[in-house]
Amino acid sequence: MSIISCGKSDEKTILPEKKSLTESVYASGLVKAKGQYEAFTLATGPIEEIFVREGDTVKAGTPILKVFSEREKLGRDNAQLSRNFADLQSNQSRIQDLELTINLAKSKKQNDSLLLVRQTSLWAKGIGTAVELEQRALNFQNSKTSYESALLRYLDLKREIEFNSRSASKNLAISDVLLGEYLLTSKIDGVVYSVLKEKGEMVSPQTPLAVIGSAGEFLLELQVDEYDISKVELGQIVMVTMDSFKDQVFEAKVTRIYPIMNSLSKSFTIEAVFTKAPPRLYPNLTLEANIVTQIKAETLVIPRSYLWLDNQVITENGDTIPVKVGIKTYQFAEILEGVDEKTPLILPRK
Repeated sequence: MSIISCGKSDEKTILPEKKSLTESVYASGLVKAKGQYEAFTLATGPIEEIFVREGDTVKAGTPILKVFSEREKLGRDNAQLSRNFADLQSNQSRIQDLELTINLAKSKKQNDSLLLVRQTSLWAKGIGTAVELEQRALNFQNSKTSYESALLRYLDLKREIEFNSRSASKNLAISDVLLGEYLLTSKIDGVVYSVLKEKGEMVSPQTPLAVIGSAGEFLLELQVDEYDISKVELGQIVMVTMDSFKDQVFEAKVTRIYPIMNSLSKSFTIEAVFTKAPPRLYPNLTLEANIVTQIKAETLVIPRSYLWLDNQVITENGDTIPVKVGIKTYQFAEILEGVDEKTPLILPRK
């Protein structure tokens, strides 16, 4: 069936041919250092001191910069004073004083107990008066009560001192944490790639202060359109080009697929690592990539421009033939059924 009028003498004919065909997904992105992150502080205030320069190698815990806060320093000093005052060793004198009181009360109780026994023995022999016996019994009861009261006060004092000591230690630890928030340290072993602020500048918890990442390990952070994400799998080869290395192609492989789509860009984030890397890399270098999703060796292909309505071709006689199309690239389309290498085709008119 012919639906397009063609003049044979004016049309260039081609024949389908066998060749290797590679299907890929386009992606754009950046080079990032492994573990690269923007460092923030929870503190608000001016930068008091910067301890590193861009390009410096740091270890985990290395101070990067310090935010000034006199209030937190004074709060920490006050917490230290409270901790020293409430320390168990500092309150030994109070405990020893109560121990002396307990020993005295115990001695008095023992003495009053002996006197009561003697008075009771004398009363049994008809010696003494009932008032004297009652007085001895009352004295013993009072000394016994005083002794037990001193014991209770001793236990309460120990609990109070231990509680105050633990509470003061906790408050000191909290002050140390709060003061530590004013000191920004590195979370990883790596390199300080950028210091984003200068000494004296005001910062807040929303202000990025530095960019830190691995010293020699880099990865690719790629953005893939939502229409292509279903074709991407772990381990696929990535062909990479960068403006920094003109006319050179490098290889990488897909190592991670983030499972959530960015609703603003309608794209997914893919991570890849170099298998054939440039001699020198820097964070945030821009790149373009093609993620190879399928390779066909010696398959029948035609130029993609010779497809009509994506599923038909036009012979040199002007006949339209339906074809079964396989993978497609920007230049070529794979033909699975419908024509062979001996079928002359012409370019459809627009």
